[in-house]
Amino acid sequence: MRSIWNGAISFGLVSIPVKLMNATENHSVSFRQIHVEDGGRVRYRKVCELEEREVTSAEIGKGYEDADGAIIPITDEDLAALPLPTAKTIEIVAFVPADAVDPMQMDTAYYLSANGVPAAKPYTLLREALKRSGKVAVARFALRGRERLGMLRVVDDVIAMHGLLWPDEIRSPEDAAPDARATVRDAELDLADALMDTLGEVDVSTLHDDYRAAVEKLITAKAEGTLPAEPAAEGDAGGGKVIDLMAALEKSVRAASGKGNGKGKGNGTGASAEVTPLKRGAHKRAAAKTTPKEVGGKKSTAKKTTQAKKSTTKKPAAKKTTKKRTTA
Repeated sequence: MRSIWNGAISFGLVSIPVKLMNATENHSVSFRQIHVEDGGRVRYRKVCELEEREVTSAEIGKGYEDADGAIIPITDEDLAALPLPTAKTIEIVAFVPADAVDPMQMDTAYYLSANGVPAAKPYTLLREALKRSGKVAVARFALRGRERLGMLRVVDDVIAMHGLLWPDEIRSPEDAAPDARATVRDAELDLADALMDTLGEVDVSTLHDDYRAAVEKLITAKAEGTLPAEPAAEGDAGGGKVIDLMAALEKSVRAASGKGNGKGKGNGTGASAEVTPLKRGAHKRAAAKTTPKEVGGKKSTAKKTTQAKKSTTKKPAAKKTTKKRTTA
């Protein structure tokens, strides 16, 4: 892996030379913009609004636009002169329990590698201290022209650092909360617990991006002059419709337990959340018992006669009732 930053971890009087490397990579399929009519590439050109001509990267600098629209030029020298003690240092400011860091703050992940033989011992010391304490380190560091917050933790035998958003960069969730008048019943919570238990066991390392695989398959097929088979049409997901929550939960539990997970575990109420999936064709057999049998394309005459008798005996009662209501 290529390092993107060289500096040192500092805590107390201990300094550990390290190299910073990206711990993640983007596997998304990227597209180019093209002219639909002829397939030609569509490119963006950087043009100076005053001179109305294209400019090169060497001619481009930074500027801050204030409230009235005026541009204030800011040079690299101006930024370099600012007091930034973390320019080449990951400065640890505290050691805290892992759950003290809000996951909402977590951003890009990095690996920290010991930079050189002398760094191996203090690096190992910090790594083992983090392991034994069960804590994470909160630190300040500077990267790509701005100071950032970071969290150091141990991943296998490596110290990893997660870039963190500053607390004031996290928006309040108030506007996203549902109507406070919405409530749920204990029975619904019990079913939700059963569903959570049924779906609770999964090896996260086996998960993969199905959509990306489909896009890559599409690109390969089109490059070869063919088209992949059309996917089977999926049923209506019911988006935007009012649903029976209990029925949806029960159906979800049955579907999830039928995927080979076996019996459900405890549902949080002390009772077992075992669910027996319906056998194939069971609903058809049940429906057949309540549906008149057909003989030669016609319904059973016995059934029809019984229904006719019922309707005949009920008619007078209906007329009598109507007559009484009219008289009243």
